[in-house]
Amino acid sequence: MTYESTARRAGLVVSMVAVMASALPVAASANAATGGSSGSGAAPVTAPASVSVSVSASASATAPAWCPAIGGHRVDCGRLGRPLVTGKPELGEVKVSYAVVRHSAPGPAKGTVAVNPGGPGETSVDKAEAFAWGLEGLLKDHDLLLVDPRGTGASEPVPCGVTDAEYRFGTRAQQRAAVERCAGNLGPRAAGYASAATADDIDAIRAHLGVQKLSLYGLSYGTYLMPVYASRHPEHVRNIVLSGAFPLALDPLARPSAQAVSLSLRRVCERSVPVACDGRQAVKDLATTAARLRGRPITVPITTDHGVYKKRFTEDKLANLVFEAASSQVGFEPDKPSLLGQLPHALDRFVKGDAAPLRKLVQEEGKTGSTVDQAPYIAVTCNDYRKAWSKDAPLPERWRQYNAALAAVRPGEHGAFSAKGFTEGTTDAGDVCIGWPRENTPGPQPTKPELPDVPVLVLSGDLDANTPDASGKKAAEQFRNSRFFSARNMGHVPELEQSRCVTGVSSHFLRTGEPGDTSCMRALPPITVAPVGPVRD
Repeated sequence: MTYESTARRAGLVVSMVAVMASALPVAASANAATGGSSGSGAAPVTAPASVSVSVSASASATAPAWCPAIGGHRVDCGRLGRPLVTGKPELGEVKVSYAVVRHSAPGPAKGTVAVNPGGPGETSVDKAEAFAWGLEGLLKDHDLLLVDPRGTGASEPVPCGVTDAEYRFGTRAQQRAAVERCAGNLGPRAAGYASAATADDIDAIRAHLGVQKLSLYGLSYGTYLMPVYASRHPEHVRNIVLSGAFPLALDPLARPSAQAVSLSLRRVCERSVPVACDGRQAVKDLATTAARLRGRPITVPITTDHGVYKKRFTEDKLANLVFEAASSQVGFEPDKPSLLGQLPHALDRFVKGDAAPLRKLVQEEGKTGSTVDQAPYIAVTCNDYRKAWSKDAPLPERWRQYNAALAAVRPGEHGAFSAKGFTEGTTDAGDVCIGWPRENTPGPQPTKPELPDVPVLVLSGDLDANTPDASGKKAAEQFRNSRFFSARNMGHVPELEQSRCVTGVSSHFLRTGEPGDTSCMRALPPITVAPVGPVRD
């Protein structure tokens, strides 16, 4: 949760680096930017070579450089050697790093909470201070386990030569080519990037620490990873919280997100005080803008710390802007301008012939581009996520299957967008992985595994078009004993809000298995919306 780290991670998995740390009253110390609308991992951290050694952050002479220090808590850090690809010892090991923030009260811990902040490929250890702030009450009697997923942060990055800015700002054809290049550069190592492997890493660390059961807390992509863990290690799960959730059987054509964009626009207009726009007109303006960009894209120069890019702003880039970027950090500071709050005005002006406000939003979003390598993001999404084609089909047949799926889409299923335009706006769905090779990759992740009958809490933000309420409800339906709640006026991952209402609900659930009083999530204030002006007929 840091404001210094404003980069985002793609598609269904907007980066959590700007979530937990940005809620801190004082910025967390060593947070590395990760993510982009295309995904981006954290800036690589060079870790010492020790393996399976647990050290206390209070013992600074022996603690590794990446081990965080948290006031009022002992922090134990270590690394475990894990096979890069199970059954292929010739590919070597990856050393997976972890930190355990110990509870502050005397006596043994009442539980251990394992948190994954998203991605795929988002780091955890460097966000220890932010998580400790958000879960302050729980940490009195619970330990917090943070694991940097293999290939990220302090867990030995394995690059594939594709940067965040390149992937995010490229055309769809360039994105597909980048995916193929990433696979080629990884070769057999690509199979090591999978949610099942990361889940097994977490369980190996659990066993190493002597913990019998974990409470699982998944944010964004973590809501995919943690059910994978639960399916593979059900006997070691106490309870689960999933926030900003989507199901294992996610829609490969991203229709829930497309529909949620229109719903979010209507809601922000209806709730604005004083009323700033007509939600129905905003949706019409979005459809008009999408249609115009479909026929005549515009070029927007993007300036980042790493160079100047010319972004070809097409219908698909508009889709990415309004479902992913616009969902990020909504509700964090409701009284300040946000991308979502400025969208109705920008769309109104574009339809009237003034592209300047929309260009400005695109340029502001583009500043989050980075040079971080995308191997963890690309490989996990292409290995694991459900596709509209058979993994075993040759490329021509994949294209036939994918085009048939698009052709079967009913009118309106992608809201204000064409089916092709919206799906090409995603960086983890649609056709982006169509060239990912059959060789050197694991089998697809099961979408309906047997899951343990434990208490599960699923949270969404009702202004989130990235992982909308509809996706969160399907995530909850995967479990027999689940509860779903939507936080009003919040975007992707409602833990963003600074009152700690949402983290209070999740903390109560992790301690008791019940959500307790959730009324504060219905009382969160509406976001600021830029006025559109007189409503047109």
